[in-house]
Formats: sequence, C-alpha cells, structure tokens
Amino acid sequence: RRGGVPDYLRRAIKIPQMDMEYTFWQMVYLCCDPKRVYKNTSYHKQTKNQWARDDPAFTVLCVCFLFVAAVAYAVAFRVSPGMFLRAVGGAVLLDFALTGVLVASVTWAVANKYLRVNSLHGVEQEVEWMYAFDVHCNSFFPLFLLINVTQYFLLPYLLQEGFLPVFLSNTLYASAFVYYHYITFLGYSALPFLRDAVYFLYPAAIFIVLYIISLLLGVNITIFVINMYFGAPASS
Repeated sequence: RRGGVPDYLRRAIKIPQMDMEYTFWQMVYLCCDPKRVYKNTSYHKQTKNQWARDDPAFTVLCVCFLFVAAVAYAVAFRVSPGMFLRAVGGAVLLDFALTGVLVASVTWAVANKYLRVNSLHGVEQEVEWMYAFDVHCNSFFPLFLLINVTQYFLLPYLLQEGFLPVFLSNTLYASAFVYYHYITFLGYSALPFLRDAVYFLYPAAIFIVLYIISLLLGVNITIFVINMYFGAPASS
C-alpha cells in the first residue's frame, strides 16, 4: 500500500480528486462539535487501514485560507511588497507548516513513548506521524478563525488603548490556544490504544496563566503580533 508523506504531497496537487464537501463538514463541526469529527476515526481505520486522513483537502484549504488572510492583513496595513512576502511566508511556512511539523513530531513522540497501552493480545499499534499532523490541522483551524479572521474584523477596536481592547484581544488569543489543546486532547483520546491523553490538556493551563498575567500588565497581544508582522499599527 502506498502512503506516507510523499504520497500525501502528490495527492495535494490533485484538487479535483479531493472531497471538499466532507472537508468543509469537518471544519464546521470542529468549531461546534469537535467530538463528532473524531467519531469517524475508527471507521476510517477500518476502511483505509490507517488512522490518518489520506485526503489532503483539509491541509490544502488551511493553506489557502492562511494565504487569503495574510493578503487581507497586508492590504489593511498597506505594507511594502517585501513585507507582504514576509507576511505570507510567515503565515503559511512558519505559523502553519513548520509549527505543524514540530508540534506533530513532539506529540507523536510523546504519545508513542509514554501513552501507549501494552497489548497482551493482537498487534501492537502506534500513532502514525500523519495522524499527529492531522490532529494539529484540526486544532489549528478554529484557532485560525479566532486569531486571524475574527481579529481582522475587530482590528479597529482591538488596536485602541484601554483595558477593554486589551481584555478582548487577549481573551481571543487565550480562547484560541485553549481550544487548540482541547481538540488535540480529543484527537488522541480517540485512539483506543492510548491512555492518559488528558496530558495534552495541561499546556492549556499555561496559556490561562499567561492570559491573566497579560491582563494584569496591560499587554495587548494583538498590537504585539501586528507590530511583529507588519510594524506599528498606526500605519494602518
């Protein structure tokens, strides 16, 4: 059976063969009922003999959405062509691809080394790296909607001074990262040969603490991020 990353990348350029309708269904339910998405995991294992998706449509759509969002931000802040390329490259290559590979590799290694249940009967199973990347993509999409899309439409208010803009901005970011880890937890909980997947929820506590500290210090995360990517918000 062909499979793995090379075959996945080959499929990524065959857009007509992708199941976009099912992918959009997954994206909707990741935002309102993520448990429902992972109920199909066992069925996919039975029919495809792998836990990971073999259809790269979800990843392709995430990249397309990130590209559109980066263009929208670049237009809003009237950045130079060089800054535009930096923003697009940073969003697609750094924020999604590189971060996804790193996060998937770490969670994949942790799950296989520390969370697998030793089976007395049957074949030993382990987490596929591509499944770990799928979990990251699933977790990333709602985060993207909160801190890229929702933030974009609230920028005129979030870039103002005062406690309320700080509160709203930082709440957006905290909610996004906490929900990211919740969906990650659900993804690994769906695998019957893993135990203690709750460990993947623990990093969420760190973001809650950072959220409280940021409010006490009056740090507006939106302004910090916009400065990092596009320069001073005043240029908008």
